[in-house]
Amino acid sequence: MKDALGSVQSILVLGGTSEIGLAIARKLAEPRAAHVILASRKPDETVQVGGRTSTVPFDADDVDSHRAFVADVFDTHGDIDVVVVAFGVLEGSAADIGRTNYLGAVSVMEAVAERLTQQGHGEVIVLSSVAGERVRKSNYAYGASKAGVDGYAQGLGDSLAAAGAGVHVLVVRPGFVKTKMTAGMDPAPLSTTPEAVAAATAKALAKGADVVWVPGALRFVMVAMRHLPRPVFRKLPF
Repeated sequence: MKDALGSVQSILVLGGTSEIGLAIARKLAEPRAAHVILASRKPDETVQVGGRTSTVPFDADDVDSHRAFVADVFDTHGDIDVVVVAFGVLEGSAADIGRTNYLGAVSVMEAVAERLTQQGHGEVIVLSSVAGERVRKSNYAYGASKAGVDGYAQGLGDSLAAAGAGVHVLVVRPGFVKTKMTAGMDPAPLSTTPEAVAAATAKALAKGADVVWVPGALRFVMVAMRHLPRPVFRKLPF
């Protein structure tokens, strides 16, 4: 549970090798050197974060294991203040991308939301993407998967708020983020860094926001992009 000053004391990162997820965990852990639990397919490759770091194996694609995984993490580590859903893939078949980015995220978020509701408090941070705002021809499989998880996260947040569950969902929509996953790709305009995403996420969380764009200017860019006629949109070079 958060302390009397509202500082986070425990953080679970689903996708424990994600550079963005780790940056968010570091930022949120700073005030109280919070306990950070890193969950990934390769727990041996995780790094120290916060005051204390624990590692647990987690497979986003193994949806049948998610409910038991969540139960075990909460039973072992107690109340968790923040859960960061940070895993995802950029490449592969459309089915593989959808399985990880959408089905995996929805499956584990459902179990997480139930457990946070039981404890009566908690924050879920979901890494979405501007790619899901209007799916582009150059990465339509990835964009579609992010559009799906973004919509689910918003609906989940609305449902939890209406139920008075004490659980809040924050959707983070970054643009192009300079990480190892995007190495070798040409940076898009308004590119950002994991640290900038983390800073914006922490500020949005403190305000109780439901959605944050990083950088903020992308919100206005995507408003215009959403309303472009399809024949015009198809001709854009991306």
